[in-house]
Amino acid sequence: MTLHEDGYIDLYFGDESHFGLNLNVPYVWQHKDTPILLSSKRVQRLSVFGLMTSGCELFYRMIEGVTNSADVIAALDEFAHIIPKKTVVILDNAPVHRSKVFKKKIKEWEELDLYIYFLPPYSPELNKVEILWRFIKYKWLPYDAFLNFKNLKERLNKVLQEFGTKYVINFN
Repeated sequence: MTLHEDGYIDLYFGDESHFGLNLNVPYVWQHKDTPILLSSKRVQRLSVFGLMTSGCELFYRMIEGVTNSADVIAALDEFAHIIPKKTVVILDNAPVHRSKVFKKKIKEWEELDLYIYFLPPYSPELNKVEILWRFIKYKWLPYDAFLNFKNLKERLNKVLQEFGTKYVINFN
């Protein structure tokens, strides 16, 4: 057994993802006489910083625009004050996680029993929250979410709020 499985610590996987009005279509068949056209222009974006357990518990913060170190620090500061026991957060090596201002906060979080563990470089497959982002983008967000920014924000927020109840990932 592990410290997490034995209940001594909580384990969260953390990362950011961005959502915009461009549909997330990884691959699609289309008839040559009726092509499917998708806009590729720059549009408003939502960014979500999320912390997820393999038991589908989710702490998240959504912002309009692009996430920066200050946004991630603010979310982790808030999270550090609500955790009930020692908690490890697994993060990748994104620049927002490796900035000087972020690194200065690590000791402060450790005093609150929040520990940051960095994955090896170039190993996103080890971060389970990446599966959440993929499910949201390619499976759970309805097409009408992409009609306008208001719809996107509402539908994305609904999926995030209902993660763990209506929207579940089985990691077993």
